[in-house]
Amino acid sequence: MAKSAAVFQLGMDLDTRPDTGAPRKAQAEAEITAARPKTESQGGKDYFKRRNGRVFAGTHLIIDLWGAEGLDDLGLIERALIDCVIASGATLLHTHLHHFTPNGGVSGVAVLAESHISIHTWPERAYAALDVFMCGGADPHRAVPVLRRAFRPTDVHVDELLRGETGDQP
Repeated sequence: MAKSAAVFQLGMDLDTRPDTGAPRKAQAEAEITAARPKTESQGGKDYFKRRNGRVFAGTHLIIDLWGAEGLDDLGLIERALIDCVIASGATLLHTHLHHFTPNGGVSGVAVLAESHISIHTWPERAYAALDVFMCGGADPHRAVPVLRRAFRPTDVHVDELLRGETGDQP
């Protein structure tokens, strides 16, 4: 059976609909294509960014916090994620946090219209790993001072990736 990688990862079989058993592959592929945003040349808005002669989908920051505090505090972590969203000018869709036992680590995500912020903490090591990926007009760099204030780390390391770089001229 042929599968579409994007939908197969969700556990769906595209050859048959689970509720009716009807043929599904062509319909699913059409739905996936229709859901893709149109570029400006196709009559839609282009959300890719242009900066310093580079064209890309968005900025992805990989952030390591060392010597951080409060990494087992669900309320603090959720507030920090929300404050990052606000400071970055992003649009919050949903947050989800999971508290692990016995060490108290937290894994969570703020799902954004512009992408996401994820966090994974190791309180026993005073370490947190965050991904802050944003497209459109949101600025993920504005999240860094928020994280410094919230978790008071002794060391912060930030790497930047430009996702979906096209090589197009602005």
